[in-house]
Amino acid sequence: MNSALIRQRLKPWMLPIAMLGGILFHNFIDMIAFVAPYLIFIMLLITFCKVKPHEFRVTRLSGLLIVVQILGSVLAYLALLPFSRELAEGAFICIFCPTATAAPVITGMLGGSIPRLATFSIVSNVSVAVLAPVLFTLMGSEADLSFFESLTIIATRVVPLIILPLFTALAMLKYIPKVHGKIASHQSVSFYIWAVSLFIVVGRAVSFIMAEPAEMIPEMLWLAGISLIACCAQFYIGRRIGRRCGDRIAGAQGLGQKNTVLAIWMALTYLHPIVSVAPAAYVAWQNTINSAQLYFKSRKGTVCL
Repeated sequence: MNSALIRQRLKPWMLPIAMLGGILFHNFIDMIAFVAPYLIFIMLLITFCKVKPHEFRVTRLSGLLIVVQILGSVLAYLALLPFSRELAEGAFICIFCPTATAAPVITGMLGGSIPRLATFSIVSNVSVAVLAPVLFTLMGSEADLSFFESLTIIATRVVPLIILPLFTALAMLKYIPKVHGKIASHQSVSFYIWAVSLFIVVGRAVSFIMAEPAEMIPEMLWLAGISLIACCAQFYIGRRIGRRCGDRIAGAQGLGQKNTVLAIWMALTYLHPIVSVAPAAYVAWQNTINSAQLYFKSRKGTVCL
């Protein structure tokens, strides 16, 4: 059995293995967590090298997805607020959270449009950076920060992870096209980098949950349940919107695959700390769906949601 065949058979199981590893070794994640932003940068650089500048266009798909992301999060919050503020905040953060910086990678593997998803990823993350301070203030943020302090902190954590790899890829295309082409021809490397990133993110999420006291378990289960509903609903709605706009995969990944690391940080910074359980659980839900999609695509050549 040659190495290419081994990789092909192992690939559908890489994400579950990474998730299981993160769960088992979560106590050691802090030792390597610092490399996560660098892994995301490299992963996005590889992905963006496959995209031509003229392919970045804000389309109807981006417009519809951002409306669902922003309006849906507010409506979910208002609907659950009479029952529980923590559950309302959990639903809000799972929907309001921007598209994962790694979403273009998974979209490309599933056969969707990387340019469409990369464009929406920028729209989604910049929208959150601008709107988050306003919405968190209206919700009664736990953080004692001014509007401009909140805007600066969120923007500096989100925007560089997307903008810098994009600008680097465009600069390489112009000044060192041979290197750019070499990177563009090795897209499969980004998948394995994503698996390592997932190992780190899952480990950190498990650590967040384990740190909560035992008496909070019932509420944590409710938050995990709200997170599951939000995850499935967003993949489904995104898929429906994407089908109407000519790319169901980009639609589903754009709305369903979230930047959970940022979501956990925002929950801990601006909301009640227990709310961080919702995006922590979202890590498991979205990557279970991604693993299933990659498995079915590798086995049958189709994407199943």
